[in-house]
Amino acid sequence: MKVFVYGGSGLVGGHLIKELQKNGHEVWAGSRKPESQKKESNLTWVYADSKETKKGLEILEAVDAAYFLSPPGETNQYEILSPWIEKAKQVGLKKLVLMTAMGVDHAPPEAPFRKTEILLEGAGIPWNIIRPNWFMQNFNSFWIAGIKQDGKIYFPGGNATVSFIDARDIASVASVLLTTDDFVNQAITLTGKESLDHVQVSKYISFVSGKNIEYVDVDPKVFESSLVSAGLSKDYAAFLVMIAGALKEGFASPIIDSVQKITGKEPVTFQKYAEDHVSFWK
Repeated sequence: MKVFVYGGSGLVGGHLIKELQKNGHEVWAGSRKPESQKKESNLTWVYADSKETKKGLEILEAVDAAYFLSPPGETNQYEILSPWIEKAKQVGLKKLVLMTAMGVDHAPPEAPFRKTEILLEGAGIPWNIIRPNWFMQNFNSFWIAGIKQDGKIYFPGGNATVSFIDARDIASVASVLLTTDDFVNQAITLTGKESLDHVQVSKYISFVSGKNIEYVDVDPKVFESSLVSAGLSKDYAAFLVMIAGALKEGFASPIIDSVQKITGKEPVTFQKYAEDHVSFWK
């Protein structure tokens, strides 16, 4: 198949491209700077930028299926993605997979993520929505500064457990959904196979890194300020604080076996994730 991956240089997008290539599919990948990306067989980089939502849409005329997500740091998901969904509807795309987030189905219809989901559900083309839980990879990206500088995971999560998911599992699921019709027109929540609190997470990272990493349950306002200081917009920092509040209330703890059902593989454990990413914390 010919597949377009929006945000091809991102975390999930990068893994998804590899999955699709491995299975013999031809990939077009969106990037703000396609000319600077590494050239590979069966992979063509094209222009796509969340700041210029009307540019690059014509690539959907050349592919069979497409994967979309709203880039991290953005809260206007509907404005970014609705032109692409409308174009997919116009060209009669064979499949569109949209990644949002766990719990979006409970958001009001005017919330940008849910509004985007509703647009896709009514577009009249085959679709899937995937709603992953919190990423394991947050601990080697968003929360890395506190771990490396202070030996602390700063997060307002209380003692709630979370069924964290590895981005590689999300990509594996997306690859299957893009290239088959087995689960067509379904919204699917994705979680890991275990539910851990942040103290347990800190112990895994401590063990693999050989460092003493501790969890600090910070005040949400302090957390928000730290995110803004790290370069996130005030709107996105407030969004993260809001969903962290839902996590603290226990809404991120359920374990669902959708990864195994779709891919035939057990989800990556947190221990395996930590072992694979230990170089980030050393």
